[in-house]
Amino acid sequence: MEVLLLQDVPKVGQKNDLLMVGDGYALNFLLPQQKAIVATPTVRKRYAEEIRRRAEQKELEKKLETGAAEALAGLSLKFERKVTKAGKLYAAITEKHIVEALKKEHKIDVNEAMVIIAEPIKALGDFDVKLKIGPEEQELKVVVKEEK
Repeated sequence: MEVLLLQDVPKVGQKNDLLMVGDGYALNFLLPQQKAIVATPTVRKRYAEEIRRRAEQKELEKKLETGAAEALAGLSLKFERKVTKAGKLYAAITEKHIVEALKKEHKIDVNEAMVIIAEPIKALGDFDVKLKIGPEEQELKVVVKEEK
């Protein structure tokens, strides 16, 4: 069933997206909670301008994603943290820390949801972190050293 989203729905789409979703999902979740309406010809005419603007915004987002993926190629982040006598970090390095470091050091703005850490970084050494930008995943090197 084709629907027009009336509000942002996580992992589905954003407001004014025209989407094909399963009939059950639309009838049991989206429509009763008024998160979407069925995309009839009348609805399409009424929301034509919003739909067009959202399509243009999607194109711009795709261009920005490809540019960000190219900018991230080969980058590495360096962190200096206090460690215990056993060599463990006092506080783990999280997605939030990586996003802040990318913004501060390389002026690249990404969302925390894009950062994929296999397991929390709680030790010294080199770690590989993945950034999911659109359909692609980009590798990012994270180096953790002891603060002196």
